[in-house]
Amino acid sequence: MSTRLTAWTVIVVMTPLFAASSRAAENTPLLKDLTAVIALHGQACGQVVSAVRQSESDYLASCEDGKGYRVFINAKDRVVVEKQ
Repeated sequence: MSTRLTAWTVIVVMTPLFAASSRAAENTPLLKDLTAVIALHGQACGQVVSAVRQSESDYLASCEDGKGYRVFINAKDRVVVEKQ
């Protein structure tokens, strides 16, 4: 009985770690896309390390150098990058 309890404890502890790793992997293409968009708009960023989705096509991006940008699509369907 003790072995089963230990196994379940390990599973319960490890599950959130794998879930967090999976979410980070899912966001990698988004972070790369935001990095490219910011660079194409002539802004210094280096690399986007995190992003928060505010709404559809509207993100707050944080760069490795500490800068922040809002990347969104305006009413004219143009991509806009605003320094925060």
